[in-house]
Amino acid sequence: MLRNLSLDDAILTNIILAAIWHFFTYMLCIYIDTGFFDSSKKFYQARKWENDGKIYNDVLKINRWKDLLPQYVGKNGFSKSHLTDLSVDYLDEFIMETCRGEWNHSMNCLFAVVLFAMNNIFTAFILSVLLFIGNLPFVIIQRYNRFRLQKLRKIIIRKSEKSQKREISGVTV
Repeated sequence: MLRNLSLDDAILTNIILAAIWHFFTYMLCIYIDTGFFDSSKKFYQARKWENDGKIYNDVLKINRWKDLLPQYVGKNGFSKSHLTDLSVDYLDEFIMETCRGEWNHSMNCLFAVVLFAMNNIFTAFILSVLLFIGNLPFVIIQRYNRFRLQKLRKIIIRKSEKSQKREISGVTV
């Protein structure tokens, strides 16, 4: 389709199409029911090779670069820089938001299929590399944060259960 255009025209057309695609996936993220972003769904589950998220620190050195990337914080969104609450409900919502962010950036990566369908192989390859560079780091950050939040959630639940057991047995905390 775009194979007959000059390189400049093809790149401009691809940028416009990518912007439309990204906007559409963003709008879907806003309007899809939050249940779609349930962290217990297979898409969001830890993979064996991720080693409970350790791969992100050990291999990708995520702590060196994650804060250098921009973040989107919606009107009622979550900032990756700090937690404002340690309740299970808050953590559940934050975990859901990491799923939403991961889904959004993952769906943006699917635009590579469109690039290869509409462009010559060279143009599609170059633009796909740029597409992945622009989205995969954010997918990685969302997964990394989710693993950490899920561990924190387990700790809070465990502490709460211990506290309740102490109260039941008559021991004051």
